[in-house]
Amino acid sequence: MKRPSVGMILDEFIIQEEKGYPNASGDLSKLLRDIGLASKIINREVNKAGLVDILGKIGKENIQGEEVFKLDEFANDTLISFLKNGGQCAGVASEEEDDIKVFENEEAKDAHYLVLFDPLDGSSNIDTNASIGTIFSVVRRLSSDKVTQKDFFQKGRNLVAAGYVLYGSSTMLVYSTGNGVNGFTLDPSIGEFCLSHYQIKTPENAKQFSVNYGNHRTFDNRLIQFVDWCTEDDKETSRPLTMRYIGSMVADFHRNLLKGGIFIYPATAKSPKGKLRLLYECIPLAYLQEHAGGSSTDMHVNILDIEPNELHQRTPIALGSKNLVEKFLSF
Repeated sequence: MKRPSVGMILDEFIIQEEKGYPNASGDLSKLLRDIGLASKIINREVNKAGLVDILGKIGKENIQGEEVFKLDEFANDTLISFLKNGGQCAGVASEEEDDIKVFENEEAKDAHYLVLFDPLDGSSNIDTNASIGTIFSVVRRLSSDKVTQKDFFQKGRNLVAAGYVLYGSSTMLVYSTGNGVNGFTLDPSIGEFCLSHYQIKTPENAKQFSVNYGNHRTFDNRLIQFVDWCTEDDKETSRPLTMRYIGSMVADFHRNLLKGGIFIYPATAKSPKGKLRLLYECIPLAYLQEHAGGSSTDMHVNILDIEPNELHQRTPIALGSKNLVEKFLSF
């Protein structure tokens, strides 16, 4: 694919990218366009949330025991609807659902792809108008008959695509099909995602780190030593580093993806297995990070090498600029 021009709309970019794969059926391209369409609907509701009754909690908990916000439910239902009716997705796994949803409608039942997603990451920030996002990944269906949970338990190395949509001061869709990471900004005047960040590369070195320092009393020795290193004065290595932490993983990740940095959410006494979800948050963002030249770890192995065995499995995670991740692991 020759270098596209800035401003190329998402649909055209996907079609051009597909031409680089002579045996492509076009199903993945259609699936990605469906996700893009769903995210426009979600973006519309996010932008007018303060004007209508879709802010706040709905009075129930999701499978993780967390309170569900109204926009969480709207985003979840919107993605499921678009993916079901699009015909290229045989089923989904969502952070908001107890179990997988298998599509039995005529258009989707024989589809080759499955989608996993966090419909609205950082939703606790909704009421304060902070950045939130949708995170997704796509895998090939393994079963030849009925889709089961096992079809979704695939390593990050098996992804065929991953991405996120950031609903912030501007709305961006960032995705990869394994051939680089590209970002598209929504132009509200024409209602299209337009190419704005071609072949994103995360700087190997960086001047910022992202960690919830409010939990520092529960940090293990490695993280304590790393944070101490980050905050030491050393002109040769441009330290101290700056701490930046929003509390919305997709927003923290997006900043570090573009500018360089490391995001760390460790295991704690309260969450000994970690808090973030392997399938819905960690694997897709680790996939993007690696294809942008960075790396990731669960403190022992690369996130993309973990074999999932639970639908709502959690994990510690550190990901970001390659040299910062290596430095963290050296302690």
